[in-house]
Amino acid sequence: MEKILREEKNVWKELDETQTKEVFEFAEDYKDFLNNSKTERECTEEIIKRAKEKGYKSIKEVLESGSINSGDKIYANNKGKGVALFVIGKEKIEQGMKIVGSHMDAPRLDLKPNPLYEDGNLAMFKTHYYGGVKKYQWVALPLALHGVAFNKAGEKVNLVIGEDENDPVLYITDLLPHLAKDQMQKKLEEGIVGEDLNVIIGSIPFKGEEKEAIKYNAMRLLNEKYGIVEEDFHVSEIEIVPSGKARDVGLDRSLVASHGHDDRVCAYSSLRAIFDVENPTFTTVAIFVDKEEVGSMGNTGMQSLFFESQVAELMNLQNSQSLVAHMRAMGRSKVLSGDVTAGFDPNFPEVLDKRNAAMIGGGVVLSKYTGSRGKGGSNDANAEFLAEVRKSFEKENVIWQVGELGKVDQGGGGTIAYILANRGAEVVDCGTPMLSMHAPIELLSKVDLYMTYRAYRAFYNN
Repeated sequence: MEKILREEKNVWKELDETQTKEVFEFAEDYKDFLNNSKTERECTEEIIKRAKEKGYKSIKEVLESGSINSGDKIYANNKGKGVALFVIGKEKIEQGMKIVGSHMDAPRLDLKPNPLYEDGNLAMFKTHYYGGVKKYQWVALPLALHGVAFNKAGEKVNLVIGEDENDPVLYITDLLPHLAKDQMQKKLEEGIVGEDLNVIIGSIPFKGEEKEAIKYNAMRLLNEKYGIVEEDFHVSEIEIVPSGKARDVGLDRSLVASHGHDDRVCAYSSLRAIFDVENPTFTTVAIFVDKEEVGSMGNTGMQSLFFESQVAELMNLQNSQSLVAHMRAMGRSKVLSGDVTAGFDPNFPEVLDKRNAAMIGGGVVLSKYTGSRGKGGSNDANAEFLAEVRKSFEKENVIWQVGELGKVDQGGGGTIAYILANRGAEVVDCGTPMLSMHAPIELLSKVDLYMTYRAYRAFYNN
């Protein structure tokens, strides 16, 4: 008799010994990816490096050759902060694409244009937080500095401080509880305010300097190591992130704690999935974008025309040069918007509808809609496309579940799904459930990571 009631699954119970080994091996490479990708720039570099190792050629090289063929593997670099990978299909691009889109930026602290100052016998950096953060979570932690600056000669300088075991780390202070009576009376969001997220970078004065000698000494050390001066901060992109590597969590090592799971887990999973694609019927694409956490604006965000322009360049090589052909390509495309979702947290059960919440260890999550409250700002996927996706998952034994981002009136959030849907594509959110989303260190299950990869691969192949 056919089962007519749904079953909640724990994926670990469904795996044999060989599959369990695959899950743990997959997670080890994912942790290496995270450790090399603390910023969207580093993530882009890591993706392109891995793509080149798999035989991908730059779109510039392909355009210079004047032709593309079925099976060609191409990457397009968007200003070092975004990238798109293409595997050209047997059908023309005009017939539509199979796309997985994810983002590489993560909540963090950015240095202000004039960050360096001295106060209270300390040298400090002023920051401006990026994305939706709980500001109180960023204090009293070991922090690292990652980024780029340009010197007066116009040379780009890469900076990383706080990741090597011999490096110093940076630090933001919190108020001692002995003197925190007033602070403790404030609302949680007001206990630490944005202007208080100032990073300590030193405390030794430079001998011989009478004015701002501690600030001078800190800048001198940066100058000695990187050849930059204070004015170069005006032409820089420097981020403050938690120091340290991705770590296993649990006595059974079943989970991973790291900065940037949102959304590098979906980026990594789609990267591994597209590497498995050979000679597809339809052109297969993995998009990795910036700026999702601040609305997908700017020339490296999903709202830019970067992706469409690269598609147009490739279609031009297939003699599909009209606007109509380009619009057909977008309207016929099928998309998984890869982004994480909230997993059920037994410490905070009151914010989730348990019957519609994703469970940690329950597999990859399909979210028909995101948005907030009355589905505001969401792409609400249609039933026909959901049925297609389910069929592709079941064909390859992908264990999946449904989820939504909290109770109806609790809040909500969004992804890049609506942007591609606005171009006419069929889109649904599909990603990994996780805990402590947007915290400096986030948490997810290795088996959900693996099923996210399996889901993207199944979507590409079916």
